[in-house]
Amino acid sequence: MACAAVRRGSSHGHCATQLFSALCREQAVVRGGAVGVRKPEFRRGFSSDSVSQIKALRERTGAPIKDVKAALVQCGWDAEAAVLELRKKGLTAASRKSSRLAADGLLAVASGGGATAVVEINSETDFVARNEMFRHLATRVARAALGVQALKSEPWSAATLDLPALEAVKIKLEHEKLSGEVSVKEAVTEVAAIMGENVRLRRGFLVSSTTGIVSSYLHASADPGLARVVGLLTLEPENGTLEGQVAEAELGSALAMHVVAAKPLFLSKELVPESYLNRETDIFRSQALSSGKPSNVVDKMVQGRLRKYFEETALLEQKFVVNDSMNVQAVLDAHRKLTGRHVSITNFLRMEVGEGMQQKEE
Repeated sequence: MACAAVRRGSSHGHCATQLFSALCREQAVVRGGAVGVRKPEFRRGFSSDSVSQIKALRERTGAPIKDVKAALVQCGWDAEAAVLELRKKGLTAASRKSSRLAADGLLAVASGGGATAVVEINSETDFVARNEMFRHLATRVARAALGVQALKSEPWSAATLDLPALEAVKIKLEHEKLSGEVSVKEAVTEVAAIMGENVRLRRGFLVSSTTGIVSSYLHASADPGLARVVGLLTLEPENGTLEGQVAEAELGSALAMHVVAAKPLFLSKELVPESYLNRETDIFRSQALSSGKPSNVVDKMVQGRLRKYFEETALLEQKFVVNDSMNVQAVLDAHRKLTGRHVSITNFLRMEVGEGMQQKEE
């Protein structure tokens, strides 16, 4: 009954905690009028860390506890391998879905010289993230990031900022409680001391173009250049430059908004890494085989699920959020017919505060 309650109830964390407390509690057994104590079978061979790991994976995947435990044991207590095993059995959502976020804070965006920089500065609470001094710090750091060296890992990806180099840059602070010229690292430390919270510069990226344009979309932005979710995208012309072209600027803004809403992982299906394809194909095949269908039907099922995977993860294959009757590539093709100018997406970035970090349990 406890497991059923965990599956269907909205208070999953509370039910899971109760279940684990019940399973781990020493059981009293009456023997000839005396009370003896023995431990349940569930505890045999399991440490408190193992129990915590089972609970964490249960909350992450939503799979039944017995299946979570079995997957962890089978995979040698490797959490990521256990998630894949659960996915093969259809017991959890796809791994690309966001898990609970760990930190609060803000994303700050600054543009200049054909480039746009975005940095993430974390705080422990939303209260500090909404503070004017914290916002002033974030804005100044983003401006400083425009002049910092960045390293590009993939042709279609944003360049990663060198954080130690950025932390060493001098910035001028002009807040009533925080002023003067200090390094980024010193400024972050000082704000943390004043606010009484752990404040840190987590990461930063740079997107640039010499002949095209860099478009941005800041979701639920309360102040200019500050938001919790940001989408960046570059449009490049086949010939010439896009400077001053209104139609391309509007197209870029709409596509940057699409990036925020649709959460693409890759630019095109051709750029999906082979390791990802092999992993997803293995999962889809395992799921299809469990249906008991003939091998030729299984192959068609796998191909169909791969097409669906591309439509969900590859930007150019995704349905356009503004008009879902066409995908993003079709939007670019329609723009070419309308204006006579061929433009292509060469780079994109989606960032969200705290993504990829596990939230601390209260």
